[in-house]
Amino acid sequence: TEDEITLIERDMKEFWTEFKSVYGTEQINQTFAVRDACKEAIEALSEKWSKKLKEGDLMIDKIQEYKNEILQQSKCISEKEEQLAEIKSKLSQEEEQQKNLTDSIQELKEELAKKMEIVSSKDKAAKEKVERLCKSKVLFEERLGLEIRRIHNEQLQFIFRHIDHKDPDKPYMFTLSINEQGDYEVTSCTPPLDCIAEFQLKVRETNNFSAFVANIRKAFTALSYK
Repeated sequence: TEDEITLIERDMKEFWTEFKSVYGTEQINQTFAVRDACKEAIEALSEKWSKKLKEGDLMIDKIQEYKNEILQQSKCISEKEEQLAEIKSKLSQEEEQQKNLTDSIQELKEELAKKMEIVSSKDKAAKEKVERLCKSKVLFEERLGLEIRRIHNEQLQFIFRHIDHKDPDKPYMFTLSINEQGDYEVTSCTPPLDCIAEFQLKVRETNNFSAFVANIRKAFTALSYK
């Protein structure tokens, strides 16, 4: 280093002063030659190490630059890994949601199929009841003076005549349907009867439809005398 060089030069001067007082000119000249050679060697060595030091500084700067670059890349990789983990988590959630949705759709399909089967069964039962009622049409018309009409929505309209002795052609009627539970349900009654709900409940309990129709006719007849 420069400090070491300064110390060496100082020691050499001290040595030279002492040497000069002891030895002669020739020896002094030889010593000069040796000194110059040493000085050149020292200067060359100094220049060499100065260059090495500069190269070392450059290398340290380069290493620090590489470290910074590695840290930046490491940070970038860490951010990418976090993003990838987040994407994987979202994909996992979406897959779970899709599975749940598929399961729900399957459950709805199965439930719909069961409901359709139940509705089909009820429709079949209702149609069978309507068919049985239609087959009884002749009997009701002959014995009760009743006309049965099939109207919209699979409903039956029952029309009684020959009830009012003052006006035999005056119609007394009610409309009957089969509800979702497969039970008889009176949807309209003209003129209205207070006892129609009671008759409806009774026919649901006994399933005696002939008695149901007969009771309604009796109620209409009683009403005609009021």
